[in-house]
Amino acid sequence: MNNDSLIIYEEEIEKIDSILAKMLKGAEAKCALLVDKDGHLLTRQGFTHSLDTTALAALLAGSFASTKEIARLVGESEFSVLFHQGKKDHIHMSLVGERSIMAVIFDDRTTIGMVRLYAKETALELGKIFSSLKDRAHTGGSGLSDDFAASAGNKLDDIFQD
Repeated sequence: MNNDSLIIYEEEIEKIDSILAKMLKGAEAKCALLVDKDGHLLTRQGFTHSLDTTALAALLAGSFASTKEIARLVGESEFSVLFHQGKKDHIHMSLVGERSIMAVIFDDRTTIGMVRLYAKETALELGKIFSSLKDRAHTGGSGLSDDFAASAGNKLDDIFQD
């Protein structure tokens, strides 16, 4: 487990969801999941009610972890894209930034080429969001105004001094 976890606020999740929805529409895919490398589901878009997204998130992360070891054995640092083809549904997985995996589930209404194109563009957009989150975390920015933080600190002091 990594100690460099990021705090993602609702505002960022809304941006991420919007980007994923746009990708699904353009690629004509069924759904997309954004998972961290530890196997936690960050968000999902599209038709996911029939999926156990929690289990799927953990398995996607496990798949990437085992594939990273395969890559190492053949002299690569990591494979950044994985593709699984089924009879009717297919999964395209790609790394987003340093800590996330985007999985796109699609069927024969579209092509792997179309999904790869939109997934690559989406990964770049999401990478920018994660980069800004990482920068905010390293600069100590909490996303809260100084006035709010000071007020909250004063209230806590009042509570614990009684």
